[in-house]
Amino acid sequence: MMLICADFLKENFTRQRLSVKGRLYPAIIPVTSKKVSGKIISGIKDSEMYLLDAYEDFEYKRITVEVSLMDSLEKLLVYAYVWGNEKDPNLYGEWDFEEWRRDHLEAYIEMVKEFMEEYEQHPGP
Repeated sequence: MMLICADFLKENFTRQRLSVKGRLYPAIIPVTSKKVSGKIISGIKDSEMYLLDAYEDFEYKRITVEVSLMDSLEKLLVYAYVWGNEKDPNLYGEWDFEEWRRDHLEAYIEMVKEFMEEYEQHPGP
């Protein structure tokens, strides 16, 4: 099965992803009448979904949301990982992708490599 990636726009989530103090990744939380854009990836196997759930860990909840494709009027139901505690005091300010890429991408890649090494020692179903 082929993985397909498409741009989307999700209403009712923060227009701005939030930074998380001391973390190399952002969070999204539900906020009325705001939007967040992102990517949809389809064709994911159950074992890959398990891996994503393990990676996102307890701080995120995987929920089903309706999104609109940016290049059409089509709407889809997809999974999104949403920060579990909307009132977390570690959430702050706008998360900037270009700043993250410049300042944190290398450290993030290392963090993911370490996660994968540990996961491969104790894989899920």
